[in-house]
Amino acid sequence: MTAPIVRFAPSPTGYLHVGNIRTALVNYLFARKAGGEFQLRMDDTDKERSKPEYEAAIQEDLRWLGLEWKGYARQADRFAEYDKARDKLIASGRLYPCYETQEELDIKRKMQVSRGAPPLYDRAALQMSTEEKAALEAKGINPHYRFLLNDSVIEWDDLVRGKVRFEGNHMSDPVVIRADGIPLYTFCSVVDDGEFGVTHILRGEDHVSNTAVQTQIFEALGLRVPTFGHMALIRTAEGELSKRVGGGDIRSLRARGFEAMTINSLLAKLGTSDAIDIFPDMDALADSFDLKKFGRAAAQYDEAELERLNAKLVATLPFATVKDRLPEIDEAFWNAVRTNIAKVEDAKQWWDILHNPHGSIAKGQGEFLTAAADALPEGAWNDETWGAWTKAVSAATGKKGKELFLPIRLALTGLEHGPEMRKILPLLGREKALARLKGKQDA
Repeated sequence: MTAPIVRFAPSPTGYLHVGNIRTALVNYLFARKAGGEFQLRMDDTDKERSKPEYEAAIQEDLRWLGLEWKGYARQADRFAEYDKARDKLIASGRLYPCYETQEELDIKRKMQVSRGAPPLYDRAALQMSTEEKAALEAKGINPHYRFLLNDSVIEWDDLVRGKVRFEGNHMSDPVVIRADGIPLYTFCSVVDDGEFGVTHILRGEDHVSNTAVQTQIFEALGLRVPTFGHMALIRTAEGELSKRVGGGDIRSLRARGFEAMTINSLLAKLGTSDAIDIFPDMDALADSFDLKKFGRAAAQYDEAELERLNAKLVATLPFATVKDRLPEIDEAFWNAVRTNIAKVEDAKQWWDILHNPHGSIAKGQGEFLTAAADALPEGAWNDETWGAWTKAVSAATGKKGKELFLPIRLALTGLEHGPEMRKILPLLGREKALARLKGKQDA
């Protein structure tokens, strides 16, 4: 296979959510594994909703995730190219002007549905005379343009869905140029893909009907039709993801402490036959990638799975990769706590617990904690100190299990859970441990 050229073409009308990123990631990994090229393109012809701050945020999020691109374009800069393609299709008779208002079109659809007919455009505009068109335009009514579909069968071999077939005569001629002259996604995307040499288009299954239309636009413009793959969408328990209906926008996930490779690892395997697990870097993830493993059923995105994977990844991170984010923390402390925290920033909480008063002691355990204080070992402490100490406390008090460990943990840390106490105890030190067992939380 020739090295593929793929693209990700988001609209800068909001922040990227996990559904967008999954599409970008699939394209990126597909190209990377085959030694191809990943392009980024802004679908920003909607001037009212497209914002420069969203464009900048999209680039920032992709870079943070490790999805670097080669080739960048804004559709808003390419209207001259769309005009050329428009004129070519008008000259060949494949674009034709229409003058119906939205209200008139809605009435037509309702009438068709009431008769049990499919709501297809009736091509009435094709029957209009030059004089009729001129009269409407003289009244200030500007036409929108539809693409004239052939009635032939539209087929392609989809990389995910297999053989896909549409009957051209069962489809409505799509509007591709608005009355204000703005070209729509269906049209612009084809012009861009043709000019930039895109060989493969991998996107969500909600674009399947767009593909049926676009294959004919490619052909009408004399462009090579790319290979398509349409993935099942991902959903949450609440339903579909969107920029306006929540769905884990990447900036929020990042701010909440999720690692880039956690997000990449989950989304690259969501909806595939592979087990979901952590991958250390993009090279390993790309090596494991196989588009054939994507299924047809909608995949469920569960943030609890992201939490689990993040904790698993954090437990493997060497100190060198996190030290700039935790300037006050040393390597020994990081190695002690990393296996029991969900986010890198959680280490700060434990640093604070061990170095500052935590304001909580085990209530009603004074006698027991006094015995525990009396049994505190002297000398240097290490990983074995906790076991030796609690064994001595158990022998002195008769306490075992939770009755033994929980009051001590509460007195020393103020929490019922956390990193292993055999790791924490040497970091706390004998002086602080003794003071806390005696209820002196200012030590």
